[in-house]
Amino acid sequence: MLPENGPGFLKREAVPVLLFVLLALVPFVAALGAESYLLSLVTRVMIFAIAALSLDLILGYGALVSFGHAAFLGLGGYAVGILSAHGQTDALVQLPVALAVSALFALITGALSLRTKGVYFIMITLAFGQMAFFLAVSLAAYGGDDGMTLPGRSKLFGFDLLKSDRAFYYAVLLALLGAYGLCRSIVVSRFGRVIRGARENPQRMAAIGFPLFRYQLVGYVIAGTLCGLAGFLLANQAEFVSPAYMTWQRSGELIVMVVLGGLGTLHGAIIGAAAFLLLEEWLSGFTEHWKMIFGPFLVLVVLFARGGLMGAIRRIGGGGGHG
Repeated sequence: MLPENGPGFLKREAVPVLLFVLLALVPFVAALGAESYLLSLVTRVMIFAIAALSLDLILGYGALVSFGHAAFLGLGGYAVGILSAHGQTDALVQLPVALAVSALFALITGALSLRTKGVYFIMITLAFGQMAFFLAVSLAAYGGDDGMTLPGRSKLFGFDLLKSDRAFYYAVLLALLGAYGLCRSIVVSRFGRVIRGARENPQRMAAIGFPLFRYQLVGYVIAGTLCGLAGFLLANQAEFVSPAYMTWQRSGELIVMVVLGGLGTLHGAIIGAAAFLLLEEWLSGFTEHWKMIFGPFLVLVVLFARGGLMGAIRRIGGGGGHG
């Protein structure tokens, strides 16, 4: 394995830098034609990249397979929708509420889910996710199964600073950069090393004296809160919120994004989200049954691209190790 300060490390660090530079340049490229479409598409990619990042934090580094992660996406979105329905449209109120609701739900469900392991953890997170889904469906005052349309994007200090697609694009890019920086800091910290140690050998970590349940619960809450941020942004981008945000199928798609990009790489989650959504956009132009084509492609990636797309990139570039 290459040392952390070796050339392989430099190559890996160059990947996220290149990613964010390319994302920052998209609005300038979009100005040459089809600006509204391109900005909308890449903004959606970045929002789901935040959700995938949050899942990678517990799945890629903690081996916690959550099949209810999309519940946090819906909770963040509904916080925006419900507050907007009652006349509270400022992001300085909506965002803290979205994060707080997501964190509280993660704390309660995580405290129960993390007392189980393996397939039992998967099933209980799925159950909690479905509970959140059916709760949203039952909210007839807020659209029920049909969802609800927002009056517009959130305001900042009472001004429509996010109304412009370009301004909103850069706000989402800034949120993605912040989420990536936070996750990166967590992963390389002592906290992150404990989470990774719990994945590799939980008995040894417990024997050393680390309270694994507390560490995993804090990681679960952080992941849920970040996904709530993605939900807040998604509701603003679509100006619509629906129970469909929190279905188990959406949770499955988030897992696919993380696996496709490469487990435990962070920037792999961004690449996986981009690959999934761009392929969806392209293949759906040929057939509504695009998943029949995407499924075999994903199988091929899992079989022949060990480590996902990031693993393939590392092999092509001659790098090694985790990102």
